[in-house]
Amino acid sequence: MRALLSVYDKTGVVDLARGLVDRGWEVISSGGTARALTEAGIPVVAVEEVTGSPEMLDGRVKTLHPAIHGGILADRSRAGHMERLAELGIGTIDMVVCNLYPFGSDPSVEMIDIGGPTMVRAAAKNHESVAVVVDPSRYGEILDLLDETGGIPGPVRRRLARAAFAHTAAYDSAIVTWFDELGEEGELPPSLHPALEKAEDLRYGENPHQIGARYRDVHSRSWWDHSVQHGGKKMSYLNVFDTEAAWQLVNSMGPDPTVAVIKHANPCGVASDTDITEAYRAAHACDPVSAFGGIVAVNRVVPLSLAESLAPVFTEVIVAPGYEDDALAALTSRRNLRVLEGPPPFGNRLHLRSIDGGMLVQTTDRVTTDRSRWEVATARQPTPGEWVDLEFAWRVCGAVSSNAIVLVKDRRAVGIGAGQQSRVDSSAIATRKAAGRAVGGAAASDAFFPFRDGLDAVAESGVTAVIQPGGSIRDPEVVAAADERGMAMVFTGERHFRH
Repeated sequence: MRALLSVYDKTGVVDLARGLVDRGWEVISSGGTARALTEAGIPVVAVEEVTGSPEMLDGRVKTLHPAIHGGILADRSRAGHMERLAELGIGTIDMVVCNLYPFGSDPSVEMIDIGGPTMVRAAAKNHESVAVVVDPSRYGEILDLLDETGGIPGPVRRRLARAAFAHTAAYDSAIVTWFDELGEEGELPPSLHPALEKAEDLRYGENPHQIGARYRDVHSRSWWDHSVQHGGKKMSYLNVFDTEAAWQLVNSMGPDPTVAVIKHANPCGVASDTDITEAYRAAHACDPVSAFGGIVAVNRVVPLSLAESLAPVFTEVIVAPGYEDDALAALTSRRNLRVLEGPPPFGNRLHLRSIDGGMLVQTTDRVTTDRSRWEVATARQPTPGEWVDLEFAWRVCGAVSSNAIVLVKDRRAVGIGAGQQSRVDSSAIATRKAAGRAVGGAAASDAFFPFRDGLDAVAESGVTAVIQPGGSIRDPEVVAAADERGMAMVFTGERHFRH
């Protein structure tokens, strides 16, 4: 039996090769893998000895030869194949162990592997006869199977082949993505080739009768892969979905201590303060009814005082960059509370959403507060305090489902109207929830007011400043309504619908 070993990631390859040799296998290898095995005292047959041809073109051509690929691809059940190998003096290769250059970590033309993917695909195609191994974590399993069965059983070879094709598909995906990044600015690529691998099984999907899992993009960084769950039940689909919304929002609100409370992917409370525990209390106070069963995201290390304030509230998940020891002990004592710790989000360039038979793709929305691009449309300018609340409200509004209205006073959301078909209804909901707390504060609308009735509904809350994109044919009527009330109104020129 012969095995061809050619790996970039040499983790465990010496032990694997030694184990194969000890079990009577012949090991063929090339390049750096052959050197590593030789230095470890393992007998190796160089690829050049098999092919009769030296490496050439700075190593671009090593294994691309009939003596290698004939040995991998020959169908052992076909007499003609075996006779032809015998005529040419080519021996069969029964196992291929190969992983590829890490293109994603250092993309360049020279990191595009040719021989490796060719060997992997050839072995995977011929998995009825050949075992292909691309994952170093499976080396121990391979040696155990050789001891237990004398070979690699067919079902295992099939699973190994599936993993091999996934490996080469992800590799090609990384190369296509690199070419796209070198392409035209301001254009979406002509095709997308995401490579997703299962990161964790979830308790269930959106509902208990649905199966759910979280997949990672193998070419991207995810804060989820660097997070730690300290306590609580396994995450469900909606736990992940809502926690993502909460973590993205709280990390977009600026440098001050901030807490966001999320329910059904919408903020039901956001607040900033000089003290993180006070920020939590203010965020919860925005809408304590909706906060029941919600997600709490904190952009500071959580102290015991915050953990104690959270204790009376049924909360599904709390996520933060860290926890003081006594706070962590208090939080993890609650069996149903999932306690997550993680870094800030890394950010995605594209936003994808599934539709029947395909995907909707767009660039990711970024909410900015660049006053130089904004226009004060009313006779009255905002006061310094109103500017602070306008910017805060604008950031929160970008995270609220459309139609969205957010009322803010002193960097505390006090009323949020989300997901209504009518902007007037969203305004009325936000005003009702504010219950008088928005007086002298600011309002944000994610899109323009098509009629003055939306502004009138917002004004009922007592806010004195409004921020919105502008752009309606009735903007003059809406501005006039604001002037009538002595309100300041800012046009951003940029809409932030969220569906």
